[in-house]
Amino acid sequence: MGKQLVRFEHVGCSYGGVPVIDDVEFTVSEHDFVGIVGPSGSGKTTVLRSLLGTLPVTYGQIHRRPDLRFGFVPQVEAVDWSFPATVRDVVTMSVDRPRFRRLDPTLITEIGDLLDRLGIGGLSGRHIRELSGGQQQRVFLARALVQQPDLLVLDEPAGGVDVATRHEILHLLADLHQAGMSILLTTHDINGLAAHLPRLVCFNRTVIADGPPTQVLHPYVLERTYGAPMDVLQHGGMPVVLEHREHRPAQRIAGESS
Repeated sequence: MGKQLVRFEHVGCSYGGVPVIDDVEFTVSEHDFVGIVGPSGSGKTTVLRSLLGTLPVTYGQIHRRPDLRFGFVPQVEAVDWSFPATVRDVVTMSVDRPRFRRLDPTLITEIGDLLDRLGIGGLSGRHIRELSGGQQQRVFLARALVQQPDLLVLDEPAGGVDVATRHEILHLLADLHQAGMSILLTTHDINGLAAHLPRLVCFNRTVIADGPPTQVLHPYVLERTYGAPMDVLQHGGMPVVLEHREHRPAQRIAGESS
């Protein structure tokens, strides 16, 4: 286990006085690769907003390592793709520099190398609206990585993309993690993304379960997370989640109060 980067301690957040997440507790440490998985509207994005400091907590505390640097990749749907910007423009916008000051030649080289590493080096002069979904994700990944973050944070990185692009994103993130990057992401895609991650936080307004997919992708946990019965099969050593056709009451874990 690496040193702790972030710790949520009994955190709650609200919008307009309406509670959205409640009593959230989990940690992210160095070298972690964590996926927060849950249905749409369960508060996953709110967790990220509170972590990044763009939404104040209603109660509880979020402990961050001093001088912790974040790199954030938003949902594709949240980006205005009509904005007149090239790939190079989007990436360099994230670089902290005095107004109207030109980029350092060394930094320009580093950005070019980063774009090459992400497979979009030949697209630096292309308008972002002309890119495929996978290419767009790589642009915003480059925008986050150029800041040399300690923790890479992604909101639904596989949302709105096809199966092939989803696999590209998964492999790319796995490579970054293998190289030492700490990663936290949200997803509602259980089989396509979540089941392939080293650690999952099953979430619906609060943490339902936290651990490796083989441990937390359990019918009882999934029913509490998604509000519907689900079956879990094993295929090639990995859990595969299936929706249950017939609804049935959740089994109670021994010792848990109702």
